[in-house]
Amino acid sequence: MPEPPCPRISPAVATLLLLIGLNLLNYIDRYILAGEVALVQHEFHASDAQMGALPTAFFLVYMFAAPATGWLGDRLRRKPLIIAGAMLWSLATLATIWVHSYWTFYLRQAMVGIGEASFGIFAPAVISDFYPERDRNRILSVFYIAIPVGAALGYLAGGEIGSHWGWRTPFLVCALPGFLVAALYGWLAREPRRGSSDHIAATLDRSTFPGLFRNPAYLTATFGLAMLTFAMGGISNWIPEFLRRVSGLSTGNASLVAGGATVVDGILGTLAGGWIAQIWLRTNHRALYLLSFWSVTLTLPCGALLFFGPHAWAIPSLFAAEFFLFLNTGPLNTAIVNSVSAPVRATAISVNLFCIHAFGDTFSPAIIGAISDRSNLSMGLGSTLVTLVLSSVILLAGARYAPPLDEGA
Repeated sequence: MPEPPCPRISPAVATLLLLIGLNLLNYIDRYILAGEVALVQHEFHASDAQMGALPTAFFLVYMFAAPATGWLGDRLRRKPLIIAGAMLWSLATLATIWVHSYWTFYLRQAMVGIGEASFGIFAPAVISDFYPERDRNRILSVFYIAIPVGAALGYLAGGEIGSHWGWRTPFLVCALPGFLVAALYGWLAREPRRGSSDHIAATLDRSTFPGLFRNPAYLTATFGLAMLTFAMGGISNWIPEFLRRVSGLSTGNASLVAGGATVVDGILGTLAGGWIAQIWLRTNHRALYLLSFWSVTLTLPCGALLFFGPHAWAIPSLFAAEFFLFLNTGPLNTAIVNSVSAPVRATAISVNLFCIHAFGDTFSPAIIGAISDRSNLSMGLGSTLVTLVLSSVILLAGARYAPPLDEGA
């Protein structure tokens, strides 16, 4: 009797899984430094402002590379562009083993930004071509789980591996899988046809580059995310060091706590936010914006308690703040891709990335470090509460412009 045929993974699922793998490595490489700030700072005798400037180097290049790569993504096949980007950032991460001065490390940070900029633009656009608007929140919520998991693993790699085998070793260990997953993507992933899953009408404001700047659904989602990114980028780069200073933890233990909070809250918060928004969308097409508004609003009191409350409450407050902060991950990114049509989607994502980093996390780590040098790290991190307030106001205003979803999608 012949055996039943083995079930095959669909091209959409196979491509999604490989993109999740690359996104995971993307964020691991990005957050290794945050897990071992004290180790790098000690070797280079750097101030807090100088350490905060290292993420700025990454995001400056990331920000300015985004528009060019977005233009390419709307005109060329995205598969080879994704592979090239992954190879480039993995090579730059590997090059850390030859870094022996602060300014060489600064240059290395900038090189990583070029490769990661391309991936951050092309991956959501590819996923959007596999799935219709009503399903994108669910799928992108799964895709973006790689952010907290990758950040947590980056913290742990930097803190634990760096403490035992030197701060350069985590970069070597985490660079090598990037080459492997990029090769698998080239072998197994598929390139979907642009716009094959779109159901919302492609008006001029949704499908042309000039239209982006007349599209209030896109603009409010972008600038709401920019204000949120200022806070998230600054906090994520400094929170292990903050815990080390206020709680008396070692570098390794502080990174372990920060990583644990990020991975637990990231998975639970991202899945919960995507699930709530998916149910809410059945009765209210504004749900993606409204859930994001409540996510940011509920984060505010927890963040204030974390930075200015009793030191004994720092770790519980961190867990609460990160849970609420991660609720919006899938919904807000889905709001951005749903606000535009396929002909300009990669360009729209690239403009979004430029804006969220120009007004967000390109400068926030350095600003926090500079404030810390003049007062303390609590005051530096407390500055992020201002931009969280701005984010919540913009997202609430943006709800009125949410595009209605096609009931037949």
